[in-house]
Amino acid sequence: MKPRLRPLDARWITHGGQPLLLLQDRQGFLPGPLLVPPAVAVLLSLCDGTRDAAALAAAFQLRTGEPITPAMVQRVLEELDAALVFDSPRFAEAQAAALTEYRAQPHRPPYHAGRVYPERVDDLLELVAGWLPAPSPDGNSAEIRAVISPHIDYARGGPVYACTWQAATAAARAADMVVLFGTDHTGSPGRLTLTRHGYQTPFGLLPPAEAAIAAVARALGEEEAFAEELHHRTEHSIELAAVWLHWALAGTPTPIVPILCGSFAPYTEGERDPASERQFAAALDALQTVLAGQRVLVVAAADLAHVGPAFGDPPVRRPEQERLRQQDEQSIAAICAGDYERFFADLRAERDARKYCGLPPIYFTLRLLGESTGTALRYEQCPADEEQTSWVSIVGAVLR
Repeated sequence: MKPRLRPLDARWITHGGQPLLLLQDRQGFLPGPLLVPPAVAVLLSLCDGTRDAAALAAAFQLRTGEPITPAMVQRVLEELDAALVFDSPRFAEAQAAALTEYRAQPHRPPYHAGRVYPERVDDLLELVAGWLPAPSPDGNSAEIRAVISPHIDYARGGPVYACTWQAATAAARAADMVVLFGTDHTGSPGRLTLTRHGYQTPFGLLPPAEAAIAAVARALGEEEAFAEELHHRTEHSIELAAVWLHWALAGTPTPIVPILCGSFAPYTEGERDPASERQFAAALDALQTVLAGQRVLVVAAADLAHVGPAFGDPPVRRPEQERLRQQDEQSIAAICAGDYERFFADLRAERDARKYCGLPPIYFTLRLLGESTGTALRYEQCPADEEQTSWVSIVGAVLR
């Protein structure tokens, strides 16, 4: 066995006066947060798929100076594999079983209900009402063609969600169909991932737009389009925007095309240009063809920057926050100009130093729209650590 650690969220915490590595799983296979002592954290850092137990023991001793036997390492590896920490045959079996279970369901259940937002409609409506601002004179127009919505948790992003979706209410209700591009936080770089399921919310079901989904699947190829379909099961980006969409629709079951978008790292860190990728052009062409003649609302479920120690950066204090705001304003200006090329080029020029997890959904939204102009409704920087030195920036915007 040469274990390879699979993608997990990891951060150091102090528990009982001791440092521990906290592992969390966006895909939902870990039963809960996993606390790992420093010695095991070192071992995990060495699990890159190239070392067996003997090689790991040697590398651990070289790294720490502490003796450990291959047998001791093997016992730890077996426990971790049982917890589904590794990209292993056991994890592959668990994935296959979960995918079979997911596809057997009539729709995608609201995974984050009761976690991020209330399950009961009355409680959810009460929560929303507390964030609603006075109606904006720039919004609530049926001529709006796209929405840039956050996908951060409601506790931090509620006011931005509220003003954004209040402004888009008329457009949502006028739409024959809604295309939702969301960030796939665990997706393969450069991948577009479909599901044939509609999204259940506390307000009912947003059914799948079957013809549009089938057209995009043909353009991408069935295997490619659904290879990571299981990510829809727990991914929060589309779900959190879809709940607000369904609120704006007053529960009307408008068909949706949910598309998760993998990272743009190959493009921001290299020379490849997403505008030259055949699969992207084919998917967008297929969408434009099948959507022709219909009123369509396009949604980018997208947060902006992720900066500070929580994301591997130095602390971000007031001067850096102001600099971040200025940089974000340039990106938002490109979005509101409908200029996907400038939006992408600016982020690539900095090698995505701000870590825009919403880059792909916004990029595809702008490309699908073609010529457009927009209005930024509200911008916020949300704290991402207790020290308030890490931040996630978000914006609500509408485009015509």
